[in-house]
Amino acid sequence: MDRIPFGVRQLDTTIKGGAPTGSVVLVSGESGAGSREFMYTSALINGLSAGDSDELYDLYYGSPTADAVDPDAVHYISFTASKEDLVDEMRLAMDDEIVDNGSEAIQFHELTERYFHVSPVPRDWYADATESITDLRKRHERQGLLEALGSKLSEIAPNNLVVIDSLSDLVGAIGDDMEWSDISYLVQGLTKAANRWNGLILVHLNHETVSSTRYAQLTDATTGAMRFEWESGGSTRARTLVVSQFRGVLSQIEDENIVRFETEIGDSGFDISDVRKIR
Repeated sequence: MDRIPFGVRQLDTTIKGGAPTGSVVLVSGESGAGSREFMYTSALINGLSAGDSDELYDLYYGSPTADAVDPDAVHYISFTASKEDLVDEMRLAMDDEIVDNGSEAIQFHELTERYFHVSPVPRDWYADATESITDLRKRHERQGLLEALGSKLSEIAPNNLVVIDSLSDLVGAIGDDMEWSDISYLVQGLTKAANRWNGLILVHLNHETVSSTRYAQLTDATTGAMRFEWESGGSTRARTLVVSQFRGVLSQIEDENIVRFETEIGDSGFDISDVRKIR
């Protein structure tokens, strides 16, 4: 089975190359526990591979396993942040050399106007240009944010790595024009479509923004769920990654249903340092 690398060398090696093509992976976590660093690492390292930075890719990642296939392209979707904002935040987590070269090959997609246009937020906070007739029409048309997201994914997802940042923004937008069931259906449909798209989709979520029941619904709807947590031991705190379910992957790590990785974050991004079974 072909696999698309996450871009985290030790993790990819452990699971024989990465995520099976056609996967939708829920990447969730507590604030600061490593979920964002994981997304940035995945996008940038795959960006190095997709661009003209073979030497840097070899330096920071190495050689992929035999079953690994590179995505054709890397796409990053954000509802509230611009490309410039995201790249600046990536610099806080990773070396400038990786960010500069990896981000050149990433195609960023901003849905900020669609996200904010029905809100009371002043337009000049999120858009530079003066409203045109087309912009005014968009403020009243009924195609919503989820429809716009779906159209974008149909266009860019096949054979590619796509990062969706973040499902928590959609949760925050629940109101007159969006219900929880809309988000749940979106994720279920995304997982079904991904089987045909043959790429890898990472969906980020701050799990503190949803109830345990809703989190379980999202976990069940996706191919895999990776949860980033803080673990306390004595006087220290450590970042950990718990893989609670992952079809086609967990069986290759351990016979148990849950595996915990001890993680670390350095200049080259997110990495794992140890693997432990949870009994």
